Amino acid sequence: MEERPEWMSDPLVKDISLNKLEFLGSLVTGGKGKSQKELMSFFMLRMKEARQADISFSKDEVARVIEACLLYTSDAADDKA
Repeated sequence: MEERPEWMSDPLVKDISLNKLEFLGSLVTGGKGKSQKELMSFFMLRMKEARQADISFSKDEVARVIEACLLYTSDAADDKA
């Protein structure tokens, strides 16, 4: 099993369901190495699957996910060190 990214354990996202966080993680890992055309098809399929699984994000959840991700980007992580 692949280790979860550090941002998924940040207190900012602690109240967001693991199912939603794993969905976001699958977007990142599934999109690696794909061309722009392949990414579009991949994202469209994943968004359809998300709708079918009733996965959606509130504005607050989106803001907290973005903030948590930014905390763990290489530049932000370097600043924390």
